[in-house]
Amino acid sequence: MQVSGLSVRGLALGLLLAGCVSTPKPQPRPPVFVPPRPAPRPLATDYRTTPPPGLATTLDSLARNFDGRLGLAVTRADGIWIYVHQGDAFFPQQSVSKFWVALTVFDAIDAGKLSLDTKVTITRADLTLFHQPLADLVGANGFTTNVSELLLRAMTQSDNTANDSLLRTVGGPEAVRAMFLKKRITGVRFGPGERLLQSKTAGLAWKQSYSLNGNFFKARNALPLEARQKALDTYLADLPDGAQPQAIVRALARLAEGQLLSASSTRILLSLMSEAKTGKQRVAGGVPYGWQYGHKTGTGQELAGVSTGYNDVGIMTAPDGTRYALAVMIASTRRPIPERQALMQGVSAAIAAAHRK
Repeated sequence: MQVSGLSVRGLALGLLLAGCVSTPKPQPRPPVFVPPRPAPRPLATDYRTTPPPGLATTLDSLARNFDGRLGLAVTRADGIWIYVHQGDAFFPQQSVSKFWVALTVFDAIDAGKLSLDTKVTITRADLTLFHQPLADLVGANGFTTNVSELLLRAMTQSDNTANDSLLRTVGGPEAVRAMFLKKRITGVRFGPGERLLQSKTAGLAWKQSYSLNGNFFKARNALPLEARQKALDTYLADLPDGAQPQAIVRALARLAEGQLLSASSTRILLSLMSEAKTGKQRVAGGVPYGWQYGHKTGTGQELAGVSTGYNDVGIMTAPDGTRYALAVMIASTRRPIPERQALMQGVSAAIAAAHRK
């Protein structure tokens, strides 16, 4: 078989070119850009179980910089966290104890033993001491009122005669202590009532004549300073009306959550606390606009420049409905009233500021 010259030359040229040109090597592929995986978003902090950021730091600072024996406790009503400073120590309650009397009365109402309309007659033999506006209404024939009005006077005006009358009506100190057992409230003591508690704290044995015409102050002022100091020291060393701040806030939280009383009694008691006329410059002075605060104050006797039992306990409610139970209790201090009030206002302001975060 013959092949034409053109075909041979074409074949030779093709072989030559094939030998001169190398086969290109495969080039590495450029890396594919893969964006970094975002870090998992942390779950939102559940402030029902964890204190808000900064709250403990602020409260620690307030406590550290206050010159006096101070107890603090704060808890979110629907949660399980609690902040405490000296929270398990016992502090004098003074008129904070009126809250327990009211709680006992409402428990008796829930049980059908009393009603808000139950009549109570107060005579001059029932008058007590210190703040008792009700005394002006008690004439020679006494004054007849009802449980509802006595609760209003005791809780909003801190009227001692109204409170002692409620205490007698509900069954005395033993009834309050029985209520503690029934409701499983621990860490709270209840004293003998205003007349006996205050007279003994001053170094006096109660006489009914002390209830009128400033006779209590005259008798107290006539005592030697040493006798008064010994009586006050004895009271502070073994408080018959002592309570732990943490015990108080836990009870307040349970009240707010409807765990202590019926719905009706809970609503009325919280309403009474919100109408309190006392202590406007204590915790309430630091509660921001739009928040609500229902509370009970307590103030003890002073001697030689030392104030005892300067307290405010209650429930702060945020605009979104979140509730915080708190207790600020000063067992003793030489600091003036404006400084005590500033401390208490700092606590409520700290709670509100932490809530916004």
